[in-house]
Amino acid sequence: MLATRIIAIRHGETAWNVDSRIQGHLDIPLNDVGRAQAARAAAALADESVQAVYSSDLLRAYETAQAIGDILALPVQIDKGLREREFGVFQGRTFAEIEAEAPELAMRWRKREPDFSPEGGESLNVFRDRIVKTANALANAHLGQQMVLVAHGGVMDVLYRAATGQEVQAPRTWQLSNAAINRLLWTPDGFTLVGWADTQHLDDLSLDENAT
Repeated sequence: MLATRIIAIRHGETAWNVDSRIQGHLDIPLNDVGRAQAARAAAALADESVQAVYSSDLLRAYETAQAIGDILALPVQIDKGLREREFGVFQGRTFAEIEAEAPELAMRWRKREPDFSPEGGESLNVFRDRIVKTANALANAHLGQQMVLVAHGGVMDVLYRAATGQEVQAPRTWQLSNAAINRLLWTPDGFTLVGWADTQHLDDLSLDENAT
């Protein structure tokens, strides 16, 4: 059976990542560290045989994808279906702020209730369905090929769960590192995990920053 190889990458770091502030659909750019991470991820993929690069339309993902597209000499194709989860009224706030202002809602979020959605936001079930539908469609268009998919931490989480059979409410025990390289295989039967959270290309980044 033909399969699609997927290299899935979370965007590089943003200032809001550092502050643990919820970004959701808000359009936050990469910070200097994030841009360096994107460049490192791109360099790590320079020798890969890749036929397509897809990205969320949000700037932090697109900037990361553009670095990869440039090094692979491929255009970045935008798909809004790859956006992060919509967090509604939670966006722009930290969990600590939400917990202080609305502890009952914070608890429902912490417990990963599948049908809970902040006002104006998506539930985990709705978000999962959107991401799986989008990823299925993109992968189906590249059977027998390899594609890069650049998106967000929540998107990576959905893909990991889809590949390992984890329910949306299961506690997370895996990493969702900025600019890590994650690999999956897709067939019409679904996703399979190949490799996860490879950050070797980022290991000496702090040394480089200290030297400049």
